[in-house]
Amino acid sequence: MADVTAQARIAAPAGKVWDVLTDFGTYGRWNATHTSFPKGGPSPLAAQAEYVENMKLMGFPAEVTWTVTELEPERVLATTGKGPMGVNLGMRYALDEDGDGTTVRVDGSFAGPAVTLMAGKLKESATAALNESLRKLADLVQ
Repeated sequence: MADVTAQARIAAPAGKVWDVLTDFGTYGRWNATHTSFPKGGPSPLAAQAEYVENMKLMGFPAEVTWTVTELEPERVLATTGKGPMGVNLGMRYALDEDGDGTTVRVDGSFAGPAVTLMAGKLKESATAALNESLRKLADLVQ
């Protein structure tokens, strides 16, 4: 299993950050691992909604089927996913508005037999991707 976390403070209210975070049409502009939604993002965005995402991590393309597991507008978006080679994924975005900004924390998890073989490299690559994504999200929101 590989767990990763990244956090950043964005100089914008939670509502504005949430609007970009949940606008699946802009994912490619800020999400460093995203390549496409072959059937579109979840519409409507709701608990138990499912969608497919093509992504790339560590140079490897992957198709992941995501399910929204937790949804609190302007606060939390959590998903679980099933990827290739029996890899199970989890992503949780938590927004905490504080004064004139919002702290965004992203927690990711990767589990499965294939993860065991490359957990160290995966943690390094996924952490770098999350940090890059948060930088791009901040640029897009501000």
